[in-house]
Amino acid sequence: MNYEETVEWIHGRLKFGIRPGLTRISYILDELDNPQHRLKTVHIGGTNGKGSTTTFLRCLLEETGLTVGTFTSPYIEQFSERIAINGQPIPDQDLVDVFNKVKPIVDAMDQDEELKNTVEFEILTAMMYQYFYEQGVDIVLVEVGLGGLMDSTNVIHPLVSTITTIGMDHTDILGDTIEEIAFQKAGIIKIKTPVVVGRVEDKAYDVFAAFAEEYGSPIYRYGVDFMSEYLQPLDSWGESFNFMSRELNMDRVSSSLLGHHQVDNACVAIQTYILLCEKLGLRVQSKIIKAGLKKASWPGRMEKISNEPLIILDGAHNEHAMSVLKENLLTEFKGKTIHTIFAALSTKDIKGMLQDLGEVPNLNLRVTTFDYPKAFTKEQYEALDLEPYDNWESALSDVLHELSGDDVVLITGSLYFISQVRAKLLGGSVSEEN
Repeated sequence: MNYEETVEWIHGRLKFGIRPGLTRISYILDELDNPQHRLKTVHIGGTNGKGSTTTFLRCLLEETGLTVGTFTSPYIEQFSERIAINGQPIPDQDLVDVFNKVKPIVDAMDQDEELKNTVEFEILTAMMYQYFYEQGVDIVLVEVGLGGLMDSTNVIHPLVSTITTIGMDHTDILGDTIEEIAFQKAGIIKIKTPVVVGRVEDKAYDVFAAFAEEYGSPIYRYGVDFMSEYLQPLDSWGESFNFMSRELNMDRVSSSLLGHHQVDNACVAIQTYILLCEKLGLRVQSKIIKAGLKKASWPGRMEKISNEPLIILDGAHNEHAMSVLKENLLTEFKGKTIHTIFAALSTKDIKGMLQDLGEVPNLNLRVTTFDYPKAFTKEQYEALDLEPYDNWESALSDVLHELSGDDVVLITGSLYFISQVRAKLLGGSVSEEN
């Protein structure tokens, strides 16, 4: 198969849905002689913030001189970006080559009643571990797909486990309380392995702390063991803050990503980096940390795609992320009129997300559906007494005719939606996750 046929075959496994569990991935990796056990890894989980934290940490490690593999989802610009080295997606032919090592194993499994119907994410996970082993990368940052305990990435013993945030998402799979979701996320905590925890509420942290104590794993909590002092948004784009921890204090650190939550994510990445340097015998240098953070960029997350007019894309794809977006809008764009185009999946808490947006002063909301099987439909919006657009292009056209002064255009909601908008406005592909 060529590249296009390979991607189509992999996408064809989406029909088997989401199937948490480690049996199938463990079988594939056993057949490949377990490449994951010969890699140095960091495991990054959490409801939101995984992608930004991974990006920050990658840039810090690259600035240190390491070759860094990353496994992320969803993709925003192209399918192959999910498996990348130093931010560069796996080349098309390399993806085909590593796929050809995994496909025969999956074909054989499909003949076994207990192993058949391997899903797309499991296949990509196996390909990722095999590829990074073959390429001999220095370290791999592995982003959890869903949950943690039964996620197919959870077959490693990382140098550090990192949990960014906890929120109510995927409750049909992970549980419908914060404690139940935290229990699933805590599955990436390993014996005698440092754990870095971001901004989470006490009842979630208590779950993590219990796991850490049982496993003899040191735990570092944001706001206790390391913390930040927020300064102000940068004049250009991004944030400025002070960082404090037991090991390191830094003044006027700059992040290239906009939003208070990105300060949180940057601090989680810094603390993870400090622990990694200790594990790898590397010297922690403030100048490397500051340089690395400035280089970080993450498409579709408070991403400015136009200056005049100011157009921002943000994949606030669940209620927790939308709550964070609301706080950012209140802080970063206070007093400005914000023309907002929203589209999301019917599996999300649409009422809660729209309620958050409704609490932002001077926000003009337009809702729309988009081309995706699970997209919230026009009929569903109408049931909420909203008048939806047939498509986002029509909504954007109306917005552009109404703009004045320093108004802001915000396009937000599902990452599927953001990817489609971004592809049309900037060029690229369409995501298949989240």
